Amino acid sequence: MAPRRRGTLRGPWVGIVPFAVYVLLFLGLPLYEVLYGAITTSGGSLTWYNFSQTFSQPEYRADFISSLKISLETALIGGFFGFWLACAVVTASPRSPLRRIVGSGSAVLAYFAGVPLAFAWIATLGRFGELTKLLQHIGINLNNTSFTISSLSGVELAYISFQVPLMVLLVTPALEGLRPEWREAATGLGASSFGYIRHVAAPVLAPAVIGAVLLLFGNAFAAYATAYALVGDTVQLVPGTIQQLLSGNVLVDENGIGLALGVEMIVVIALVMIGYAILQRRAGRWLQ
Repeated sequence: MAPRRRGTLRGPWVGIVPFAVYVLLFLGLPLYEVLYGAITTSGGSLTWYNFSQTFSQPEYRADFISSLKISLETALIGGFFGFWLACAVVTASPRSPLRRIVGSGSAVLAYFAGVPLAFAWIATLGRFGELTKLLQHIGINLNNTSFTISSLSGVELAYISFQVPLMVLLVTPALEGLRPEWREAATGLGASSFGYIRHVAAPVLAPAVIGAVLLLFGNAFAAYATAYALVGDTVQLVPGTIQQLLSGNVLVDENGIGLALGVEMIVVIALVMIGYAILQRRAGRWLQ
């Protein structure tokens, strides 16, 4: 019995070795390099200079505030519209065209980001975009307004275009987890539709919805290619600043500040993931 038991215990560990090696090489080692470079000088001495610069210099604070602002706004807007769109999908018939179109469209659009997404928006709402030209024919000239796709508002619009479908994918399972007998029981006890939503559906869905919004925040906070392709260096966000610092486009020997900003981004994303894990665990008590 003993040899069979050892073989049984050895099997799972052998299977996980390739994944562990992959995580170590492509996540562990880069993380170590970022942390080490952020807290040491070029000579290898410990220093907090890099972090002090990120907190004391107004340009770095402004970059962080811009990233947090665009992440929070797009997460809330995308979460709001994505939630109601998911509600419409779930309440529709399983054979409804709306359910099939929104489901498949969300699966594609949620991961349609980066340079292709930026090009799509430039071709649509750029200075010579198709929609811009179409609106000019009916007397609406976007080029004479304050809006431009190459601005912070344009970046937010592009982000929302993948935040909404991602929210649909995240909250649809939670909405489908609401059991019909819960509504029947609430109605049988005299609860109105509003009472059912307030006292049953909302408390059950709240952890899943808030957790999904947290993921949207982290998704926007870490995004880089779309914003860079749309606005370049005109709107400074933390990922773009890190790229400039590490590529040597600024002062010499300032790459440590870029690594410190990277560590701060890692901390923000880690807090988001911890909050999401806690909320998902709470949501899992009901939605099983």
